[in-house]
Amino acid sequence: MRADTPLTQDLLLIGGGHAHALVLRRWGMDPLPGVRLTVINPGATAPYSGMLPGHVAGHYSRAALDIDLVRLARFAGAAVIDGYAQGIDPEARLVHVPGRAPIAYDVASLDVGIHAEMPEVPGFADHGTAAKPLGHFADRWRDFLARACAGAVAPEVAVIGGGVAGIELALAMAHALRQGGCKPEVTVVEAAEALTGVGDAAAARLRAAMASYGVTLRAGVRVMQVEADHLRLDDGSSLPARFTTGAAGARPHGWLAASGLPQTDGFVRVDSRLRVEGFDDLFAVGDCAHMTHAPRPKAGVFAVRQAPVLHGNLRAALRGMGGLTPFVPQKRYLKLISLGGQEALAERGGLTLSGPWLWRVKDRIDRAFMDSLNDLRPMAPDPLPQERARGVRELSAPLCSGCGAKVGGHALSDALAGLAGPQRDDVLAGPGDDAAVLRHGTGQQVLTVDHLRATTGDMDLFARIATVHALGDVWAMGAAPQAALASVTLPRMSEPLQRRSLDQILTAVSEVLRAEGADLVGGHSTMGAEMTLGLSLTGLTEGEGIGQGGARPGDALILTRPLGAGTLLVAEMAGRASGDDILSMLHRMAQPQGAAARLLVGAGVRAMTDVTGFGLAGHLMSMCQASGVAAHVDLAALPIYAGAEVALAAGHLSTLHGPNARHVPLATETPRAALLHDPQTAGGLLAAVPQAAVADACAALVDAGHTGAVIGEIVAGAPRITLS
Repeated sequence: MRADTPLTQDLLLIGGGHAHALVLRRWGMDPLPGVRLTVINPGATAPYSGMLPGHVAGHYSRAALDIDLVRLARFAGAAVIDGYAQGIDPEARLVHVPGRAPIAYDVASLDVGIHAEMPEVPGFADHGTAAKPLGHFADRWRDFLARACAGAVAPEVAVIGGGVAGIELALAMAHALRQGGCKPEVTVVEAAEALTGVGDAAAARLRAAMASYGVTLRAGVRVMQVEADHLRLDDGSSLPARFTTGAAGARPHGWLAASGLPQTDGFVRVDSRLRVEGFDDLFAVGDCAHMTHAPRPKAGVFAVRQAPVLHGNLRAALRGMGGLTPFVPQKRYLKLISLGGQEALAERGGLTLSGPWLWRVKDRIDRAFMDSLNDLRPMAPDPLPQERARGVRELSAPLCSGCGAKVGGHALSDALAGLAGPQRDDVLAGPGDDAAVLRHGTGQQVLTVDHLRATTGDMDLFARIATVHALGDVWAMGAAPQAALASVTLPRMSEPLQRRSLDQILTAVSEVLRAEGADLVGGHSTMGAEMTLGLSLTGLTEGEGIGQGGARPGDALILTRPLGAGTLLVAEMAGRASGDDILSMLHRMAQPQGAAARLLVGAGVRAMTDVTGFGLAGHLMSMCQASGVAAHVDLAALPIYAGAEVALAAGHLSTLHGPNARHVPLATETPRAALLHDPQTAGGLLAAVPQAAVADACAALVDAGHTGAVIGEIVAGAPRITLS
């Protein structure tokens, strides 16, 4: 797709279910020009239901269970919004996610799955764990298994629901507990008749597997109360249970039930084209949908088969064309059921088989499905022209996002060196400082500007990061933010998309500023090649602001945020970073640091700066030069973002890394040491604090939700940085 194709349509995938994951993969191989694609999902990953019993049994790691939606979205050229959809207005075409402005769409699709919560069972919400959502269940089970195997809790498990899903989970749990050295006590409780989802032969084989693992089935009894260590049943008996889970049927999400969409038993009604009844621009697939033309059980096989039809119909709707393809689900489908150990049962059309070989078949199918979604090869960039000027190849790597796209430190300092100093008495700082300092009554006014390439396709999150980043210079000088002007560059897009984009961006900017006592008072907008956001800011101090020139030998160096943002963003662009690591870092980057700055000021900070594009080494050297001192850094004490060292060791270097390293040469043979040159976006505050105040300052920072890492100290000598 041409980079300059105007954007005219917003496609919103609500939920990261299996069908949507497969649509993202197809989209990455053949995107539709003019479409801005966004996926909303709580968290960076979506668990694959087919491998859950294998994970519970111990055959697969937790990581093997997850589809990395952040990586998949990068492949598809899509934005990821980390959050739960809590409402949809199909008439206004708006989706509501808590904590942000409503998200508009032209075409949307729902694939939010189901849950197995049991609000009608007293005590379940406090003491039970629903089998769906899968991620929460898997985490709770892993914790219980570790405690049971360590002897800290009795290996007593109750599964509410005697269908195939409940029996499969019970067998997997019994196997895991047995492998962990426990004597499992697993009971399945079913209010009606158990094992109604399979034929007689398959039911007999499942009962035999239960007997071999000592799993007890109690049918015809109802759970009246769930307690922390037992269940009370309607026959008056009590069932010991230290881990209770619910697998009794599929339940729709409550927010969908309240949406006003056409429904059957809370599931969204769709026609044969997978469109929500009455809405040509809204689709629904997977377990949250009810196919009125061909009702089927809730099974992942249908979601997988819906994906290519959904993909084609979404494209047709976005083109404004008719001729949507109907989805015809198969009447018979293969059921592959795990039997605890590495053995499985297969049933289709009355034929039942079982054995270890079927586990191997199931394992190959599941792994192939996950590999297709996680093992992605980015599309090759357009080749360079055969005839080109010298040096083009060396500079042709993709430009980094955030501060990694800055001009190198030498180029900037050389350009500023030729400028004249201040002409006015009330201008107290000349060219070269991050922020201008102006005399303002009895105090000072700080004036600064910063501009970023987008770090994420989530405009709300990017706007928050860019605002926090720009505020860094104000906070670092001990000033209170006052007012801001925004400068927004949008890619070429239609007027409706312009309004949607500006609403998301400016709402987020304003919320961050107002929380810090500042106002967004105006700005400028234009269209260009890509999304960028800049802010011009003012801040006020009551007396003299904090500069970089006050550090003294003996002062401790405190850093309030981890390093590694630049290299992680590069790895993410290459599709080689963990989605969990990326989302965790982005949310940390969006956390304001005004409270941290005020705590450091209260601790008597002598010099302070924010660590951004020129890396920790570059900003620390500026402090040393301004203060006439040297610094020592303890590499082991550096806080590092998860995944950053691995990414750097794999060669994922920001375009600004090399210029930074040349600007401040250091002995950086290890990835951890090399991260001193990594450009940071919305990086931490670096403060020189008297030793007597360090312990209290760091404790207060941690209590306020910030990093309070003592990474070294100021020492006497000519400006330089030493490492240990």
